[in-house]
Amino acid sequence: MKTLSNLSDRQEISLRLAELAPTDKGRWGLMSVHQMVCHLDDSYEVACGHKTVSPASSLMQRTVIKWFALNVPLQWPRGVPTRPEIEQGKGGSIPGDFRQDLASLLAAFGRFCDHSTRPPVPHPMFGKMTAANWMRWGYLHADHHLRQFGR
Repeated sequence: MKTLSNLSDRQEISLRLAELAPTDKGRWGLMSVHQMVCHLDDSYEVACGHKTVSPASSLMQRTVIKWFALNVPLQWPRGVPTRPEIEQGKGGSIPGDFRQDLASLLAAFGRFCDHSTRPPVPHPMFGKMTAANWMRWGYLHADHHLRQFGR
């Protein structure tokens, strides 16, 4: 299973992120590529404890769905709702300059991957996460949105 704990998987995601262009078109969903960059940046900032979101967790999400999402080798489904604080068009960071926002995402991604500096924050839906859980989630979340834009 791919995880940001593996250097080659981390480099893969980093390169895919760096290749994003403001002209990339979405294959599904409502976000533009620029909004997606801001959404991923916000998401890694939440995981690093630099941004807070409201919890939306249930016993089913903290157990069965969490296990399934992190351990079953299937692509994540489209259209899963996100927390309003990081949702584009609601409370998510507003896109500015594409290159600056992409640089901010790459910096947040780097901080996220250095899990020794990440405090043990809970995931808003999955609850308590180990470092291994976060690194798997970090790969899967980026991969999901990169595939959304054909990357």
